[in-house]
Amino acid sequence: MANSKYEYVKSFESEDEVMYPNLIVVRIDGRDFTRFSEVNEFEKPNDERALNLMNCCATSVLEKYPDIILAYGFSDEYSFIFKKETKFYQRRASKILSLIVSFFTSLYVAKWREFFPHEEMRLTPSFKSRIICCPSVEVLQAYLAWRQRECHSKNQYNTCFWMLIRSGKSETEAHDILKGTQKQEKNEILFQQFGINYKNLPSMCRQGSCILKTEVDETIKTHDNETPVKRPRKMVKIVHSENIASRKFWNDYSYLCKELGCFEQNVNNIKHEYLKLFQYENKLLPFTWVVIRIDGSHFHRFSEVQGFEKPNDEQALKLMNSCAVAVLEEFNDLVFAYGVSDEYSFVLKQNSQLYQRRASEIVSAVVSFFSSTYVIRWKEFFPKKELKYPPNFDGRAVCYPSYEIIRDYLAWRQVDCHINNQYNTCFWMLVKSGKSTREAQSLLKGTQTQEKNQMLSQLFGIDYNALPVIFRNGSSVFWDKETMVTDNGVVANSHKKVVVEHPNIIEDNFWGAHRFILEVTSPRS
Repeated sequence: MANSKYEYVKSFESEDEVMYPNLIVVRIDGRDFTRFSEVNEFEKPNDERALNLMNCCATSVLEKYPDIILAYGFSDEYSFIFKKETKFYQRRASKILSLIVSFFTSLYVAKWREFFPHEEMRLTPSFKSRIICCPSVEVLQAYLAWRQRECHSKNQYNTCFWMLIRSGKSETEAHDILKGTQKQEKNEILFQQFGINYKNLPSMCRQGSCILKTEVDETIKTHDNETPVKRPRKMVKIVHSENIASRKFWNDYSYLCKELGCFEQNVNNIKHEYLKLFQYENKLLPFTWVVIRIDGSHFHRFSEVQGFEKPNDEQALKLMNSCAVAVLEEFNDLVFAYGVSDEYSFVLKQNSQLYQRRASEIVSAVVSFFSSTYVIRWKEFFPKKELKYPPNFDGRAVCYPSYEIIRDYLAWRQVDCHINNQYNTCFWMLVKSGKSTREAQSLLKGTQTQEKNQMLSQLFGIDYNALPVIFRNGSSVFWDKETMVTDNGVVANSHKKVVVEHPNIIEDNFWGAHRFILEVTSPRS
């Protein structure tokens, strides 16, 4: 990070490490997926193509992240369980939950065509995620039992509900008929009225899908006269089981016991305190400015694979800006965003009650929507480039208590933009001139702003201050008033729209001209 007088704002970042011996579960849920499924005309009560898409995405997540041992999902949710000794991103909750939901979302968009080859995706899909901490394998067992029981219960209800709708009942009538019914009564409705034996329905719908890692022996080729050598290889497989929290299921897959621990007995009743634990979420401090900062994960490699121009690819920056605009339009409580390179900071208004200020929901929803939009809009900005693999982003939320401090945070990011862009411009010009990366780093070591400007001017004929302002200042995205004026000077109408500009946000001029952006509100107003 660049050294500046604004760096003190880093002290407001809090630690969110998941401490040992907690087992880490990342649960993702579709965000407003009822509407998404209606708009995309999913079959009711279950669209097997949609379920298979979810399973495919979850499988790819397990293949990408070695520390994820098991996943369980149904409908529009999935839970990912990390091995007990994981040090994945040093167990930071916000980083873990945001990376998983971002990658899952990018995959969902990228793989849509494989499962819906004749349907355009309508609406941008996104998910929310959160961390569930399980202090022991017994608690993990209870969590898995809880989710699978929810799968059974919801699927049975939905199957009855949609069969009643198809028979001519209204939604209100169907709800009234099913109100208070027990499992056996629903089975009787299905069998007596519609000739459906619930137990004969597809197991994926009734039981959900379990994706897990197993170890198999792989034979390594040897010379003709030598004994073949075997070594263990991890393999990902999808299974459907009536009870994934049973001792029998767990013991059938020794790798689960090895990496997560063994179940000592079967689960009957799930303790109430466990349910409270599974549903607990941290909330952000009230009446503080909240910044949701997202950063590209391994974007150096991503930019190389995609062949981005160095030091700046203007189309890549414009794609990031387009995603930021979409995020502000989706979440009305976001009042400002500042972005540079592969990062973006979104400012949530001071008195926002978005998701009741639950940190994980806010962070994951923003990261997921941004990731989804990035993949969807790729072709708009790179019509001749194939997206080689889905990108992902991590995110975190930080509270800043005053107007002055949120201003300093944004100033810090723009100072960082200036310093990093100037360095990168010099570095890549040196590399393009024939220097090795090590030589370029050595030449730039310890140089100050003026020296870099002189290097660019004298060696390459570049006036740094004449470079595109998007590179030097980064991008600011905010709601602004658009006024329509008729030919005779009369104001016809005025409405708000999201704009992208590249101003100096360190000084006061911009903020003086846009006082409404960081409008301070009183807790009593």
